[in-house]
Amino acid sequence: MTLWNGSYPFYPGANACFPFDTTRAVIVTVFLSVLATFIIILPGIPGRRRLLWFLQLVLGLFVGAVILNVQFTGDWEHGWVQANTSYKSFSPAQVSADIGLHIGLAGLNVTLRGNPVQQINETINYNEHFSWSFGEDYELSYSQGLHRGLPSPILYVAEKFSGQSPCGVHGQYRIAGHYVSLTLWLAFCTWLISILLFSMSILLYGGQMLLLTGTLILSSLLLFSTARNSLRCPIQFGPVSLRTDYGESFWLALATGLLCLLLGLAVIILNSVQPQKLKLIFSLDRSSEEEQWEQSWLPAQPSCSAQGGFMVPLGELCPGTATRL
Repeated sequence: MTLWNGSYPFYPGANACFPFDTTRAVIVTVFLSVLATFIIILPGIPGRRRLLWFLQLVLGLFVGAVILNVQFTGDWEHGWVQANTSYKSFSPAQVSADIGLHIGLAGLNVTLRGNPVQQINETINYNEHFSWSFGEDYELSYSQGLHRGLPSPILYVAEKFSGQSPCGVHGQYRIAGHYVSLTLWLAFCTWLISILLFSMSILLYGGQMLLLTGTLILSSLLLFSTARNSLRCPIQFGPVSLRTDYGESFWLALATGLLCLLLGLAVIILNSVQPQKLKLIFSLDRSSEEEQWEQSWLPAQPSCSAQGGFMVPLGELCPGTATRL
């Protein structure tokens, strides 16, 4: 039997895990609702235009959903390590835990999960967020973590990204996150303009705006890549170190940017080389359908035999002599 029943004084209990990201859920729900709405009216589109129109719809909604989603994700860069480390300050107790770092555009998340979760009479399952977005003070959130008595591994990782750290990565990630977010919002605006131009059958300008969307997305990735400086400031836990790599949001944005780039180039090239095929892809080439429609409503012309039977010389129909007046 120990003092305070074996628990550490002055520290609150373990926080709950980071809540479900409702922002991403709302974005995905909105885009899926739009997709479902258009799928309902899909049977009313005749012929092969149905498949082409559906592909255009899916690609357009996919690009818009990705641009919005990666704005609010926290896995642009991430890393995990399993280590035996101290759990609290001024305590010799060691715990075996998985330590994770997730870096986004607006801040970072530090995860501490015990292996097993129940150790030293506590539940070790933390996920703490430290924000550097506009209107947020990273140093204040770090100070609040100190006053709350967060576990030492979380505070150690968060300290590496503070403004007072000799690593000097706080300013790089913070400024890069702001500029990447601004560039992605510009890409979202150009995506909306491209959708509007395509719906108005202005294909060349729509392709150019789609090309600009891909260029902006790839530029945002280049800006974020300049902030990575992991070799200069290693995060060490005894003999092992926490190393980070690009996360799912980075690779998803890269794939989307390349897709927009290729589609924009394809539209521009087809518009200059084979504009009729481009109109056919966007269901604008209805010349064959109009010809069939006009032919179906034209009156039937008489056959040659009918013409021969009715068209006879006037003298044969009215035999006789003309009377001179």
